[in-house]
Amino acid sequence: MSDCTIYHNPRCSKSRQTLALLQQRDLDITTVAYLESPLSAEELDRFCCALDIEPLGLMRTREQRFTELGLDKNDQRSRQEWLQLLADNPILMERPIVVVGEKVAIGRPPENVLNILQD
Repeated sequence: MSDCTIYHNPRCSKSRQTLALLQQRDLDITTVAYLESPLSAEELDRFCCALDIEPLGLMRTREQRFTELGLDKNDQRSRQEWLQLLADNPILMERPIVVVGEKVAIGRPPENVLNILQD
């Protein structure tokens, strides 16, 4: 089976459940604590492209930090501005994100990642 990377927040129950689901399979798993090692805007853009979503779709809009920054889902910001906001505020990133090869999934619910594990 392919190598697998999970962008993980150990304090998040869905992230822990997704990691456990991955550990039950024959995978070489790399765990990235994205709050400690934030992703670049370019990496986040790659995830958005693979998921076929806009950066706002990768954002936790109900996160307190979203409000603290004065953000709104209807803000007219460029794609690059949203990506940079995510890069600068990793707590806003939807979690967990799992990458297998070129395939990407958001583990909400954790079973979503099963789709990218199939050849």
